[in-house]
Amino acid sequence: MASAYELTRDELTGLLAGEPKYRVDQIWQGIWEQDRFPEEITTISKALREKLTAELPLALEVANDVSTDEGTTRKWVYRLHDGYTIETVLMNYEDRVTVCISTQAGCAMGCTFCATGQAGFSRQLTLGEVVEQVVRAGRAAAPRRISNIVFMGMGEPLANYDVTVGTIRALHHERGLSARNLTVSTVGIAPAIERLALEGLPLTLAISLHVANDAERDELIPINKRYNLERLYQACEVWRNETGRRISFEWALISGVNDTDQALYELAEYARPLGAHVNLIPLNPTPGYLVIGSPASRVRYFRDELEELGVNATVRRTRGRTIDAACGQLANVTNGKRRSIPVR
Repeated sequence: MASAYELTRDELTGLLAGEPKYRVDQIWQGIWEQDRFPEEITTISKALREKLTAELPLALEVANDVSTDEGTTRKWVYRLHDGYTIETVLMNYEDRVTVCISTQAGCAMGCTFCATGQAGFSRQLTLGEVVEQVVRAGRAAAPRRISNIVFMGMGEPLANYDVTVGTIRALHHERGLSARNLTVSTVGIAPAIERLALEGLPLTLAISLHVANDAERDELIPINKRYNLERLYQACEVWRNETGRRISFEWALISGVNDTDQALYELAEYARPLGAHVNLIPLNPTPGYLVIGSPASRVRYFRDELEELGVNATVRRTRGRTIDAACGQLANVTNGKRRSIPVR
């Protein structure tokens, strides 16, 4: 059965055949503007609420709900209809409210330092399953409104391309979120980056780079064997030329692996010609990758040296580490064993 968040207005109109036309507006506003589930839209009759609830069921069931950082970071584990699980993280800051959403149950990219990659891939999420994560986070954040959405949860967003773009368009058009406040993260699927550059969406592109030489990146991020750094660089040039938007390179600092002076200079040489911003992230611990993150002093040194080399760099503040909600920690053992999916 379809989700309420997958319907177009015309499809909703068809579902409400025989009802007054203003019912469409009432329901559409309830779903998209007021973050209400169909059974909560009190401007329509009980019978119609029951009809919508039966024909447009919710996709997510809360399996776990935990918080940390004095309640400012909250993570949900959602169970899907087939038993797979996904995770969503809500982060409250003084100046913004950000939700980190998943696009797949698990991930097929196999990045060795990432808990989701270690868990393997189960399946793609539907448009309704992705959008509902935002709606539920919006309900929890009230009375504050979600201002930023990052596609940095479980999965590779560009490997579920149509759903990712469909979600962006729905959030932009129906919830009024600026595309500039939407960030899509990718490990570097070059053709999909080039395709996304032509969508006319002024969103932020964050590329999980982490290593700037092919030999080591092949080991850390296996997709590099298909789309190496030269091919990724070409896609970055297309992105910059077509969108005029600056690229962000994500760099999880791993002690003795990619926090060396050589790694620093390789990164600077790669990022500087593109005018890219570098987002430094102290590695978060995961059970399947027994290497530690760089100490704070090395993180600061790395940032300062990048700045000296002409590369804009910042250090991301770590949130949610104690509840496995930080970058690279989202995973759930109920998801299936790894299997590959087509990457175009």
